[in-house]
Amino acid sequence: MTASELDAFAAAMSEVLDTCVWSQRETHASLVPYLIEESYELVEAIEAGTRDDLLEELGDVLWQIVFHAEIARRTPSEGFDVQEVAANVRAKMIRRHPHVFAGEVAETPEDVVRLWTAAKKAEKHERKSVLDGIPRSLPALALADKTIGRAASVGVATDAAPASFTSEDELGEQLLAIVAAARAQGLDAERALRARVRALSDAVRAAEF
Repeated sequence: MTASELDAFAAAMSEVLDTCVWSQRETHASLVPYLIEESYELVEAIEAGTRDDLLEELGDVLWQIVFHAEIARRTPSEGFDVQEVAANVRAKMIRRHPHVFAGEVAETPEDVVRLWTAAKKAEKHERKSVLDGIPRSLPALALADKTIGRAASVGVATDAAPASFTSEDELGEQLLAIVAAARAQGLDAERALRARVRALSDAVRAAEF
């Protein structure tokens, strides 16, 4: 998208908020369900869609971003627009890629992760725990994965069951079977995993402090 296209896109959103009574009543909070829905539709397009599906769903997510930016532009306590959003993320990505923009050397993906992590740590110096910044609203599996990774970084290990799968297909089949078994017994797999992740998070914070 060129600068002129981004300007035209933002202008279209501004006109929508000027004239559409439905859009005028929306807030950042009220738009959250739509952002989540559009994000999952994008994931589906990536996993199983066509080129046209991907093009459409990327646009829908972009529309949500511009919608939030236009609300912020009209909110005195926020006062930023989509151009500032773009400038902010551009500056952040430059900081996070010192091997591209600042002369650092990263010869392996692991080197890239190390530099990214160091840059992020410098930016987020106010954070007190390795768990800070993990959205609690993530689905349970994604939340567990991120929490286990952060836990390992401070020496809190999570027991792993003996592997009985060798591919993501086999893993998915076993996960589905676990959910089916839980359902048959009247148990909520999502809630159960979130509870265990909370316990792991408590162990991490105890180890840190």
